[in-house]
Amino acid sequence: MTGTTTDARSEPALSSPWAARNFRLLLIGQTTSNLGNAITPVALAFAVLELGGSASELGLVVASFAAAEVLTVLFGGVLGDRVPRKVMMEGSAAAAALTQTVIAISLIGGWSSLPVLSGLAMLNGCFAALSAPSSQALTQQTVPAANLSSAISLRRIAQNTAQIVGFGVAGILVAAFGSGWAIAIDAATFAIAAVCFANIDVPHVAPEQSRKLLADLRAGGAEVFRHTWLWILIGQALVYHLFYGGVQGVLGPIVVEDAYSEAAWGWALAALMFGFMVGGLVSLRYRPGRGLFVGTVMLTLTAAFPAALALESGLWLILAGAFLHGFGLEIFSVNWDLSIQQNVAPDKLARVYSFDIVGSFVARPLGLALTGPVAEAVGLSAWIAVVATVMLGSTLLALCARSVRDLRRTA
Repeated sequence: MTGTTTDARSEPALSSPWAARNFRLLLIGQTTSNLGNAITPVALAFAVLELGGSASELGLVVASFAAAEVLTVLFGGVLGDRVPRKVMMEGSAAAAALTQTVIAISLIGGWSSLPVLSGLAMLNGCFAALSAPSSQALTQQTVPAANLSSAISLRRIAQNTAQIVGFGVAGILVAAFGSGWAIAIDAATFAIAAVCFANIDVPHVAPEQSRKLLADLRAGGAEVFRHTWLWILIGQALVYHLFYGGVQGVLGPIVVEDAYSEAAWGWALAALMFGFMVGGLVSLRYRPGRGLFVGTVMLTLTAAFPAALALESGLWLILAGAFLHGFGLEIFSVNWDLSIQQNVAPDKLARVYSFDIVGSFVARPLGLALTGPVAEAVGLSAWIAVVATVMLGSTLLALCARSVRDLRRTA
């Protein structure tokens, strides 16, 4: 670590965020752990099945991770505004490396069980939730203010790339070496990330006067509701995940497999990820003054994917809709992240991100649970068409708010 801690936000602009040492460490650490995290779900699924688990039991293991993550993330936001954010990330990565190592050893050693996997998955969900708000809030401390937009875009490009590579090699690793060794790779990625985070050298954002946990949560909630655009778009995200989650996770594979093939659904997801990548690259150069407005307009494109699935007018239309979905969502996500980092008080940033995560995803499990019964009652294509309409309508409704249309970027 360096001997002097400085705040990068006030420094002159750099030729690229990569030129900032702290940002390089953040990017390498986060990308490495994202790569491992893309491998683990595949390896964990095969591990559960190898232990004799059913599809329902696999769902419980996955759900234990998701439930722990949602329940812990608000606490992670409070801690992220109280203690140094790099410490939160370093500790979380080190703890995740330990739990993943235990999972790997249990599978390699042949003494694992479904309760062991489920319990350790819950712990990993907690660790991920504790660090997520700090990770997002730390970006602005690692680069000059003029480089923040590019830094956010680069982080998202790296994240998407790591996921594509991770998903691509996961099956190969499991087939070649087994689930235990594949998860051991994830443990190693967390260890590398912990080392990177430990060497980040940024000042600790001075916290508010120490208060109780609930008081800190109320202050974070008050900060969210102080910005009309913020709570409106968190609400829109709740609707998005409530309705769309079931389309991608449940109905999409059924519709595409029935009409075309299993491989065709893989192509659709590849087109979706390609849209993310192209959107990220565009965001590196395209910097509209009213970024939140432009991003929200682009968010209307997310309705193209379910609309194409509902129309069943050809695979090419589904692939185009998937691409547009990813492209529009990525343009929005970059400008959304930038808007939060430029307009929220730095000492409340982690808590705001935690409310964003909870508000966005809290309804997704309900949507996943209800999608099947509702779609069977009204018809798959009809329900997917309803989802597309709701996604488009909720976004247009958000655009009616002046605060969404008029918010301007500062750099």
